[in-house]
Amino acid sequence: MLRKTFFALTVPRIDYDLLPMVLPKPEKISPTKYIRLFHAKNGNQSSPTGFHVGDKVKTGQKLALYGDDPAYVIASASGTIRSISPYSGDFGKNYAAITIEIDTNEVYDDQFKAQAAEPNLDAALNHLSFIPGSPPLSTLSDTEQEIKTIVISGVDSDLLIGTRQYIVKSRFEDVRRGIEILKKISGVEQVYLITAGETVQTYGHLGAHVKSIDTRYPSALPQLIMKNVLGEVVPAGKTSADLGVCFFSSEAVASIGRAYMDDQIPVTKTLTLITKDGNRRLIETKIGTPIRDILETCDVSINEGDRIIFGGPMRGSAVYSLEHPIQPDTDGLLVLDRSNAAYTSEYPCINCGDCVRVCPANIQINVLVRFLEAGQYEAAAESYDLLSCIDCGLCSFVCVSKIPIYQYIKLAKYELGRAEASEETHA
Repeated sequence: MLRKTFFALTVPRIDYDLLPMVLPKPEKISPTKYIRLFHAKNGNQSSPTGFHVGDKVKTGQKLALYGDDPAYVIASASGTIRSISPYSGDFGKNYAAITIEIDTNEVYDDQFKAQAAEPNLDAALNHLSFIPGSPPLSTLSDTEQEIKTIVISGVDSDLLIGTRQYIVKSRFEDVRRGIEILKKISGVEQVYLITAGETVQTYGHLGAHVKSIDTRYPSALPQLIMKNVLGEVVPAGKTSADLGVCFFSSEAVASIGRAYMDDQIPVTKTLTLITKDGNRRLIETKIGTPIRDILETCDVSINEGDRIIFGGPMRGSAVYSLEHPIQPDTDGLLVLDRSNAAYTSEYPCINCGDCVRVCPANIQINVLVRFLEAGQYEAAAESYDLLSCIDCGLCSFVCVSKIPIYQYIKLAKYELGRAEASEETHA
């Protein structure tokens, strides 16, 4: 919900949409013919050594393509590998796209069952990194970062999405068990559950400190939770993990709990579908399901010029193929009619100050954007607080000149990270 003042001299208020007390029932959608999984790879890897085209796989089976690389995916359906092809994502991400033709008879893999009896971090890291919610288990195992606090986000990081809220409300026992497992495998005893506009009594006996945050966007982003709940400010260029805090989504924790309760790796993802008319529908589908299967089942038509966005309207990223699969961290799928899609322009900044007033990090956005447009990323970081940005997207939302400020910021951070990685490689 958007609220503006009469004189438009103060910051507009945008609230998260909270789910009703009576929860909607998710629609279960199955992939029709195949699933596609994105296996992370680096530029030095060529042909796979672990699995090949024609191999049979089971549901829940771990698929590691390269012997010298710890990266893997989990097969979310039983079937036959029909192709393994390179795929280039945004901002330099490279994947091996594994397409699995689905068999009618589903067979579950039991490799994880032996590990589930005695939970430990190594076993979780080797089997549960690709489960729904995409838990950051590698952060817990990083010896250079001592994690002392785990924060579970029960509020979605973008508008219109209700996935994390739904998981907290509907899968209480899974979350409770997940918290228990996380404490055991990490040794971290201080755990917080973040909710929005709800009472602490709702989540008693959970094994975590329950903290309610303001329903105002972007209160659910990690940097603001760090400041407003934990009382710590994340310095520019640092992350919460650098301060000993690791963030999990509620679905990631629920998936961990369910894995150890069932002795099986979970493969079904919950997400929020936002259709062209603004309606929200909760969907349950397997990781790897193509977007096309979801939209056709929900009778959502796609026309020339429409946009499909993974995530929400503020922080989401556009995808350009109906064959693009649902990922472990896909909490929202937004379909925008071409008439409602926001288009950028070449109109210059008019120094209205709206972006400065709305910025939760108090950055002089109107100055910063000029350096970003000119590609002067180092100057933007050193003198104009580029790395203090928390990636909320509010600056682009309020920009009168339709400058894609948020996209400029993402590109600048990527280029700086790439330059830093190159310097470390050649040092």
